[in-house]
Amino acid sequence: MKKTELLNNVKELGYPLFETKTSVNANKTLAEVTKSKDSRLWEGFPLLLANTLERDLFNYREALRNFKNSKERNDFKKLVLMSLALYKYLGLKFSYSDKLYNSNYFNKKLFDKFLYGFKAKEDLKWTGKHLSSVRVASTFKNYFKHAELNFKDYVRMKDDFEFEYSLSQLFSNKQKELFMKKLKGEKMTKTESEYFSRSVKKKVVALANSDLHKLATKLFKK
Repeated sequence: MKKTELLNNVKELGYPLFETKTSVNANKTLAEVTKSKDSRLWEGFPLLLANTLERDLFNYREALRNFKNSKERNDFKKLVLMSLALYKYLGLKFSYSDKLYNSNYFNKKLFDKFLYGFKAKEDLKWTGKHLSSVRVASTFKNYFKHAELNFKDYVRMKDDFEFEYSLSQLFSNKQKELFMKKLKGEKMTKTESEYFSRSVKKKVVALANSDLHKLATKLFKK
């Protein structure tokens, strides 16, 4: 696959490096992105895979058939593991993910290493390649569209340690869990809904009071 054609296909999978309009073989495109060894494309791999998973176009075995040597296949496996680690870090789950977690290709040790890299904002490393975990995550956040949620805003808050610290000052661990569930629009059990209304909601209403916010800001500046 020529570089121009590859970039066209990448655009169709949600990574708009250039403006194009064409149909795309998702599994072959993911394989070609892997074989390109282009860091910019590799940084966008989790985004491409996520969009492929959402469209139900991904087939691991079919993608592997596009490689002629073990080095390329190993790079592909690591890019998939890197992607899964990013999804875990961001709290995302796709229907096909469970198959990947339970497959013979899943390397728990390397997965944990990538997950730690995202949490610590350290480079992701394997033989002959270094990728910035910060750029990989930023690329994903900038382009991935998630239903019923301003995903970019949510992820920005989730990554903000000051935000996490502030939540801990106001809510217990269980209350924080329900707060984030409500924010993401996730379904709660009857018991959780009752507890949220009885306990968490009152604090949220107080936080939303503009006068209280102004007073708190004024006190903080003194």
